Amino acid sequence: MLSRRIFIAGAGTSLLAPVLPAHAHDADFRLEPRFEPQSVRFGGYAPGTIVVDPRNHYLYWTETPARARRYGVGVGRAGLAFRGEAVIRRKAEWPSWRPTDNMIRRNPARYAKYANGVPGGPGNPLGSRALYLYRGNRDTMYRIHGTTEPESIGRSVSNGCIRMLNAHVEDLYDRVPIGTPVVVLG
Repeated sequence: MLSRRIFIAGAGTSLLAPVLPAHAHDADFRLEPRFEPQSVRFGGYAPGTIVVDPRNHYLYWTETPARARRYGVGVGRAGLAFRGEAVIRRKAEWPSWRPTDNMIRRNPARYAKYANGVPGGPGNPLGSRALYLYRGNRDTMYRIHGTTEPESIGRSVSNGCIRMLNAHVEDLYDRVPIGTPVVVLG
């Protein structure tokens, strides 16, 4: 059963939001409270849209025209981050992973050994869930996914994908249907 904690959102409005475990394998990790999932005032996008704010390291799942569920994320480092609009066309639990050809080219010492892929599971860099971003019918190769590096939440360190704690991406995964629009702010 999830514990509950009160979060403050907007001008004096308190809301209950579940406190989800940050990472089952790292008892010493502590997530900054601002990156915990919480309901906040948020507008300008249709309900059911995911909006990622890379500068502030937040992902918003719009629930109403004026409210969203906000999560903390890790994003791509300068020059590697996805920007613009996409649609979730595929979802996977415990996804397999293969570094892109560009990742292998940029850093062969780190990524060439994974050229044949990594099966899904607790040690996989995509974590427990992945939401695949497409433009039209073309896979952008960018994902919203879990992570084996919880300390990367709130930082710009990835090869461009949007990282979430495994428990948080599992929560989002259950809420988001195929066809969900995604906007990544520039």
